[in-house]
Amino acid sequence: MTDELNTVSDDDLHAYVDGFLSEADRARVEQWLERNPARTEEVRQWQGQATELRAMFSTYARSDERDRALLSAASGRQAAPPSGNRWNAGLGGRIAAGLLLFAAGAFTGLYAPDILAPGRPEQLAQVGESLPRQAQSAFLIYASEVRHAVEVGPDQQTHLATWLGKRLDHPLNIPDLSKLGFSLVGGRLLPVNGKAGALFMYEDASGQRLTVLLGRNPDNRETSFRIDNSGGVETFYWIDGPIGYAVTGEVPRALLQKVADECYRQFESARETKS
Repeated sequence: MTDELNTVSDDDLHAYVDGFLSEADRARVEQWLERNPARTEEVRQWQGQATELRAMFSTYARSDERDRALLSAASGRQAAPPSGNRWNAGLGGRIAAGLLLFAAGAFTGLYAPDILAPGRPEQLAQVGESLPRQAQSAFLIYASEVRHAVEVGPDQQTHLATWLGKRLDHPLNIPDLSKLGFSLVGGRLLPVNGKAGALFMYEDASGQRLTVLLGRNPDNRETSFRIDNSGGVETFYWIDGPIGYAVTGEVPRALLQKVADECYRQFESARETKS
């Protein structure tokens, strides 16, 4: 009986949710789920989350014939998803690894084959894992400050963007989040991955704050859009070319998603204009 109950792995369940199983394997998983109602409910939650993510980022989605092969190759190597790529417990546990890669393509409009190249995921995972931790630490330290939350105030936006852009060696624009109810508090220089990074802080009419962190991506690669939660502080983060981005706050997840979406749109628009 023990062997029978262990015939389906978590990787099988994730692949089932994402629709990457053959007909025979799909039937095998469904038969197994009939005997395991607790896992069936968990899978239903994953499927619901997958549907929500696809709907949320559908305007950015673009697929490629290589996507399924890439995901299958990643699954074949039995690479464990980083611990940061999880929903919090209130939303039902882990998202399938394939779903995270879908979110990557949906949010950035690209899949990143180089991420899955042999011998490279471990180093990239370390970069990706450190970004949300640093963003959350910066948020907790500076968002609670009353008088010294930032180094340069909102009345000097041009200077702030020029100064921080020069320190990052990357042209910067400061996102305008006013249509989402957030005004700029200011920004500051801070270390990210041992190099100069930038932090922009915003607050709404009630004084609720959130931060947008930018830091150098030393490996100059693209990675997926991801979600991380630690102690109630949530971070939406992505790495795009030479820069990693992280939006952090204690606001409702739906609102933080909108902020991340708007930041991404404005950063991309500015990059396309300058190129």
